[in-house]
Amino acid sequence: MHELGIVIQIVKQMEHYMDEHDIKRIDTLVLGVGELSGVVPKYLRDVYPIAVEESKLHNTKLELEITPGIGKCQACGFAYNLVQNDNICPKCGSKSFTIITGKEFMIQRIHAE
Repeated sequence: MHELGIVIQIVKQMEHYMDEHDIKRIDTLVLGVGELSGVVPKYLRDVYPIAVEESKLHNTKLELEITPGIGKCQACGFAYNLVQNDNICPKCGSKSFTIITGKEFMIQRIHAE
């Protein structure tokens, strides 16, 4: 489970950002997580309280926005959800695709005082 290490790094980045911009408190931290990013949302939620426990973000709420894993079929050009279709184009049955969205993992936004 690498999610704890990821969240700890985000906490460090956010603390640095808070210091740079004289932000006293962040109410909500919103992370964008792609279905194909390799990051498990449930694990992020599980480890978040541990990662922020003794940080400036200890009272910060975590929200996750999941980006679907969308691919474009290289054979017919149809765009479809890769996860829901086991990476097989539902239109032509091809297994060749280009990923359009879903690999992202980023800080989407913060809600601060």
